[in-house]
Amino acid sequence: MVSDSQMWGSRMKSDYWNVTDEQVVEKTGQALAHWRTVLDEFGARAKKSNEVVAHLQNEHGVPRYWARTLTTWYLKQG
Repeated sequence: MVSDSQMWGSRMKSDYWNVTDEQVVEKTGQALAHWRTVLDEFGARAKKSNEVVAHLQNEHGVPRYWARTLTTWYLKQG
């Protein structure tokens, strides 16, 4: 199993948000489609990324690395 820090080190910063459903389910218990809905309902596009990360951490128990990854992934979806 690869730790979050190993995963970060093995990826280039510019594409660390390119994750698979399998990775996200393993780390968060939910698929990308779930997180897209959560972030849509939260109004994430209209908020600062740090607010979105905090929401995922505090309200949904997402670990910080994955909260940041999901936030960036979501915002990159356009």
